[in-house]
Amino acid sequence: MRGALRFFCLSLLSGALMLPVLRWIGSRSFSLTTHSFSMATETHSPGTHSAAFVTCPNDAVARELARGIVEKKLAACVNIIPQITSVYVWQGKIEEDTEVLMMIKTRSSKIPALAEYVRSNHPYEVAEVISLPIDQGNPPYLKWIGDVVPE
Repeated sequence: MRGALRFFCLSLLSGALMLPVLRWIGSRSFSLTTHSFSMATETHSPGTHSAAFVTCPNDAVARELARGIVEKKLAACVNIIPQITSVYVWQGKIEEDTEVLMMIKTRSSKIPALAEYVRSNHPYEVAEVISLPIDQGNPPYLKWIGDVVPE
């Protein structure tokens, strides 16, 4: 997929479509109500870490990008979510493609380098790279991200 218009549409769609995915992931991984401590009192500073999202045309491209991202220590972990459908406007037409989604956990300070790596190695003319700051999470997991991804 090509062009700035696709990037804009994907950015809008990704934000709207990712909310249910993030809710589902959150319901499966960690619940604040079942723990006796408050994350607000932990040492994590909100926004220090980010979750970035990148769409790819297929699993092979996603795996290659993910391996490079982790090897270069641009992220601690990349999840590859198969078989998503992207609907977007390209050159005045509504298009629909099957893609895979990469969910990347990293330091917020690494997002510019991560975006540059994706742009340099992605087959799309305009690759989607969007990120959201992580305000709260499992403190040992957030510490692990920080330990794996150097400043």
